[in-house]
Amino acid sequence: MKKKTINLLGLLLLAGLGLTACGSTNAKEVPAPQVQEEAASEEPAASEEEAQPEETAEDASLETTEDAAEEANEEASEEKTYDNVTVKLGIMGGSDETVWDPIVEEFKAKGVNIEYVFFTDYTQPNAALNAGDIDINSFQHYTYLNKEKETFGYEIDAIGDTLITALNVYSEKVKSVDEIPEGGKIAIPNDAVNGGRALNVLQAAGLIKIAEGKDLTPTVTDIEENARNLEIIEVDASQTASLLPDVDAAVINGGFALDAGLSPINDSIFFDDPSFYKTNAYVNVIAARTEDKDNELYQEIVKAYQTDRTKEIYANDFQGLYIAAWE
Repeated sequence: MKKKTINLLGLLLLAGLGLTACGSTNAKEVPAPQVQEEAASEEPAASEEEAQPEETAEDASLETTEDAAEEANEEASEEKTYDNVTVKLGIMGGSDETVWDPIVEEFKAKGVNIEYVFFTDYTQPNAALNAGDIDINSFQHYTYLNKEKETFGYEIDAIGDTLITALNVYSEKVKSVDEIPEGGKIAIPNDAVNGGRALNVLQAAGLIKIAEGKDLTPTVTDIEENARNLEIIEVDASQTASLLPDVDAAVINGGFALDAGLSPINDSIFFDDPSFYKTNAYVNVIAARTEDKDNELYQEIVKAYQTDRTKEIYANDFQGLYIAAWE
C-alpha cells in the first residue's frame, strides 16, 4: 500500500514538473509577437518616406514657375533706357521715313532721338558717315557699300540687313518692253553698282545681253548683244524718273520711283526680281562706322527694324516694292 502511495506521489510530482516546463516554454515565445508588431509599426513610416518625394517634386515645380515669373519681371523692369541721346540717321528721300517713323517713335520712349539727315545723292551718305557727321545710314546694298569702301577707304560696315529694293523699268510711251522701238532710248543710273544692276534688269527683259562673267557689276561696255541698237543714257539715279517724258523707258530705283508718284504695280512695264542675281549682293543694309559696329544702341535700332511691323509697312505702303531680307 505504501509502495502504491509513493508511486502515485511520484507520478503527481512528474506531472507537476511537466506543467512547469510547459509554462516556461510559453513564456519564452512571448517576444515573437512583439517583433511582428514593431515590424508592422514600421510600415507606415516607410509609406511616409515614399510620399515625401512627391511633395518635393511639387515644391520644385512651384519654385521653377516662381523663378521664371521673377526672371520675366526682372527682364521687363530692366528694359534699357537712355538719357536724351541723339542718333543721326542718314536716309534718301521721303519714302524712307514711312518705314522709320514707327521706330523713331518707339525710341523716343527710351530717351533716344533718332534724327533724320536727308541726302539726294548716293555718293553723300557714306562720306558723311565716315566723317562722323551722321551715326548710321540706311540706303544701300552690300555691293554698293563694298565698292565705296574699296574706292574711298571708308571704315564703315553693315550692322544689319533690311530689304531688297526692286529696280523696275518704267515708261510713259510704251506698255511693254516688247514695244520699245529700234534705236530707243533707255535711262539708267550712272553709278557703277546701280547702273550695273540696271543692265542686269535689261538683260532679264530680253533687251540686251551682257558678256559672260561680267554680270555682277557690268558697265555699258560689257554689253555683248544689243539687237535693237538701244541707246543707254546714264544719269544720276535721282534724275531717271524726271527723264521719262524724254526717253522710251527708264530703270528707276525704288525710292525715287515712289517719290515721283510711280506705282510699282500699275506703272512698271517690267518688274525686277531677286532671282535675276546670283548673290545677295543687292540686299540693303544699315551701316555704321567700323568702330561702332557693336554699339548696343545701334544694335537695338537694327532689332527694332527687323520686325513684322516693318514687313506690314512694306506690303501696305510700298505695294510689294520692298522685300524683307533679314530672314
